[in-house]
This record gives sequence, structure tokens and C-alpha cells, in this order.
Amino acid sequence: MADGIACDVGDAVQVRLLAERAVSRFGHIDIWVNNAGLSGPYGPTVDVPDDQYRAVLQTNIFGTYHGSRVALEHFLRNGGEKLTNLLGRGDKQPVPLQNAYASSKAWVRAFTKALAEEYRDRNIGVFALNPGLVLTDMVLNVSAIAGYEDRMHPFETITRMWGKPPEVPAQRAVWLASGATDGKTGIEVRVLNVLVVVTRAARELIRRLKRALLRHDARTGTDRSLKVNTVVPAFDRTDRQSTGGV
Repeated sequence: MADGIACDVGDAVQVRLLAERAVSRFGHIDIWVNNAGLSGPYGPTVDVPDDQYRAVLQTNIFGTYHGSRVALEHFLRNGGEKLTNLLGRGDKQPVPLQNAYASSKAWVRAFTKALAEEYRDRNIGVFALNPGLVLTDMVLNVSAIAGYEDRMHPFETITRMWGKPPEVPAQRAVWLASGATDGKTGIEVRVLNVLVVVTRAARELIRRLKRALLRHDARTGTDRSLKVNTVVPAFDRTDRQSTGGV
């Protein structure tokens, strides 16, 4: 049996209502996964419109915080199992021109590691999962600051080489939620590894040489083409220069 409702994870009230809905339908919460995320426009930090930058932080940071808090409160009161938070590019190092998303994932990693230590003795598993590059709308339908659109085109090749269907990281999420991790906490799983990178790079080279990739996508109905939406810069350089600003 499955159920679902729309929820803005950046809103603590909606997250609590989501938890209450789960309890009312299923009686208990055993597993909680904070998966919602936004990437934000590609481009210099100063050019990203304030509302779009804040939206990324509200979803990626506060969404993870709200979900984790609600899940842990339930686990501590009623007994619980496992909490998994999603990482992403930038969780271990800075990523210029993707500062909102990347820095939010660095925060999620630090936050999750701290939670694992705080509740290590309460029989609650707290895990971090980096799914790698997943072929979803967030990856294939992106935004870029005006003047930076062309820098996004190489990303289409990257998605062909390393992009994976959601089912692949989902299997790792299920593993974290399974009995295989009973009694454990603080586990960090990264779906993309060196072997996968090398293997897929070689596969892409072969496909390019044989011109088979496009025919394969057409036959299977898979659309991996990158759609780039232009965002007007928030920082007007012309106006700043004309007024003597720096």
C-alpha cells in the first residue's frame, strides 16, 4: 500500500502534516528519507536572484532540517529505525558557479554526520547517500545566468557518460533502510565510484565513434538532451559602472 501528498519541505508545518499523514495511514514511521532538492541557476553567486538562491537553501537545508527533526522526534518517542539524507555535488569541496547547491550539500553532510554522533546510543541509524548524477528533470532541465548558457552544453556529454536512472540510487537507499544496516549509523554511501566513471567514459567514447548513442536513445524513447533556461542576472554591471560603483 502506498500514499502520497504534496509537501513543501521548506515549510515546517507541511512537513509535520506529512508525518501525521504517514502515521494515520500506516501507524508508524520506520524509515525517513530527505530527498527533495533544488539546484538553482548556474552562474556567479552575485548574479543569482536573491529569491532563487534562498529557494535552494530553503529546500536543501531547511527541508533536510525539518524532515530530520520530525523523524527524530517520532523515533525518540515511539521507537524508530533509520533516517537518510541526500548529498550531492559539492558535499566535500566547493563548486564555483553552483555555490547555492554545492554549499547546501556541504551543510547537509556535516549536519547528517553530527546527527549520527548525537543519536549513536539511541538505536537510530542516520545515513548519508550521494546518488551521483541521476537522470531527472533537475539534471536535464536547468537554468543558467544570461551569458553562461554555453558553459552548460558540455554537461550534456557528462549526463550521457555518468547519468543513471533513479532506480540505481534507489537500490542503495533501500539497502540503507534494510536489515543490512541494523545497529549501524553514520554510514555514507556514494553511488558513483572510480570504476563506474572509467567504464562509462570508455562506453561513451565507443558510442561516439560508432554514432550509436542517438540511435539508441531514439529507439528506447530516452531523452537525455539538455534544456537550458536563461535567468536575468540580479547584478546590473552596467548600472554599477555608470554610477561609479565597483
